[in-house]
Amino acid sequence: MSHKVERNTEAMKILAISGSLRAASINSAFCRAAARLAPAPVQVQVFAGLGELALFNPDLELCPPLSVREFQVAVGQANALLIASPEYAHGISGAMKNALDWLVSDQGFVGKPVAIVNTSPRAHIAQAALAEILRTMSAHLLQEASQTLPLLGALVTEEAICASPEISLRIQGILLAMAAARRTGGA
Repeated sequence: MSHKVERNTEAMKILAISGSLRAASINSAFCRAAARLAPAPVQVQVFAGLGELALFNPDLELCPPLSVREFQVAVGQANALLIASPEYAHGISGAMKNALDWLVSDQGFVGKPVAIVNTSPRAHIAQAALAEILRTMSAHLLQEASQTLPLLGALVTEEAICASPEISLRIQGILLAMAAARRTGGA
């Protein structure tokens, strides 16, 4: 008797979130490049509404503003999150912290696989703080997919990131590691 082995060809849906609101943000450029470089069956959607989220207010958790509900739905529909956030004064950005605060009691986030990418080798304190916040929130950190990418100097735009063979391969490696974690039950 032979058994067919079915491969999971369902798309891996990753929501990429940049913690920067700056128009020329390297973190945002990384997220957009990841969406362009995603190998099938990985699909990366960039969440662009971080700056539109209302300031976190626990009184509004039962009936959050529309922008927050849309964010929570996007997180809930994703198989995993890819977060790239800058370091400001040795801390995570206020925009990123605000977004995470809206997810603290959101059931769509609990156990969510998350990879963290640090786009600046000099910014390691906020990276550790972000990891600690995510662990506290019951995220499943994907260590094998979390990396520091040296996106400084000439590699500060989406086009430059995509044009770099080394960085493009590393980004695809991150996305494939996220997909592999899903296949093995880690995501």
